[in-house]
Amino acid sequence: MSDIVVLINTAVAVLATVVLIVRFKVNPVISLVIGSVYLGLAAGFGVEKTIETITGGFGEIMIEVGLLIAFGVMMGSILNETGAIRRLVEHLLRVFGPKRLPYTMGLAIGTVLQSIFLDVLLVISAPLARKLAPRIGKLGTARMATAMAIALECGIVFMVPGVAALALSGLLDVPLGKMLLFGLILIIPTIVISIAIMTFLFRRGFWNEAKDEDHTFTAEEDLEGEEEASDGGPRLAPGASPPGTSPSGAATSGTATQPATATQTEPAAVALAEREPKPTPLPLLFAPLLTSLVLIASGAILEIFKIEIAPLQLVGEPVMALLIGLIGTCLVARYAVGQKRVESAITIGFKESGQILILTGVGARSLPPLQRPGWAISWAASSPPAPWLHSWWSGASQRCCTSPSAP
Repeated sequence: MSDIVVLINTAVAVLATVVLIVRFKVNPVISLVIGSVYLGLAAGFGVEKTIETITGGFGEIMIEVGLLIAFGVMMGSILNETGAIRRLVEHLLRVFGPKRLPYTMGLAIGTVLQSIFLDVLLVISAPLARKLAPRIGKLGTARMATAMAIALECGIVFMVPGVAALALSGLLDVPLGKMLLFGLILIIPTIVISIAIMTFLFRRGFWNEAKDEDHTFTAEEDLEGEEEASDGGPRLAPGASPPGTSPSGAATSGTATQPATATQTEPAAVALAEREPKPTPLPLLFAPLLTSLVLIASGAILEIFKIEIAPLQLVGEPVMALLIGLIGTCLVARYAVGQKRVESAITIGFKESGQILILTGVGARSLPPLQRPGWAISWAASSPPAPWLHSWWSGASQRCCTSPSAP
């Protein structure tokens, strides 16, 4: 079968998979398997070979990146529970100012925050971005939306421990440390230049605030994210009254028609003050995650220069580095928000990582024709983009399946 026919069948499989997910709301895993079966049969693999390739590929990708994805997602879930993301954005705003916020927030989302599951990161960062947009000035909403879209897409594909980046590392047989180093070198200028280009286009009339912005749910969305403080505790919206009091300050518990006396309110105020924990320093919250990334990069540098130091090689292995980061994040979070909330975050992380592992395994190894050795080698020799077609399928299917519109 000619390469052109394979490419046509691949395009049909990709389009059919997307239509099944987006239009007919078919479960992403089922849609990916259906597309893969069609492509294998259309390429002449036969029933047995097609099924063997799909199931065997799933096992291979799990061996390569299964633990990495699980550790990364759990780390991100715990960080989310501590409120570290909102505090990081607020810190960037204070340090760099509103004018540079699209660049700084985009770089933070595309690099440091990629351990957080895409849907969770989007739900957390979108309300923050929208609230901060007016502080940038004209075109603030457009610039913040662009920064988020670019950072999310680039981060998940290029930056370790982004889910698609881990899958692509396994597909292309690229050591994860090298993927981290070169991905970091690539993603920083990509995000900055892309945001700059879009800002230029917006200022030339590419964005019409009257037509492109919808403020229908502004009041409701302003309440999102206000319930939790930076340490994960309760946070009051501006102008709201503390629990147990009316807006005028009177107590509301019990029959609550009599004004509260000083004797009644003073112990409550003291108790409330005692319950307010001191916010954990932001660098401490992110230190374990950053340490794991540094260890992975160090392992890659040792490999590049062929330096053999057993202890460094051990902690520089991606699985060990992320395990160290996960343990450190658990310890810091226990100090910040308590053991119970850490356990809850880990449970959520397990649920999210299960979904991601299945989607990654099915999407990353589900193109049988592109795994045929003779075809891949011959076409790669004459057509450099060939190996990247398989990689693109993995990244595109992962992004499509983890989008908020997916079932």
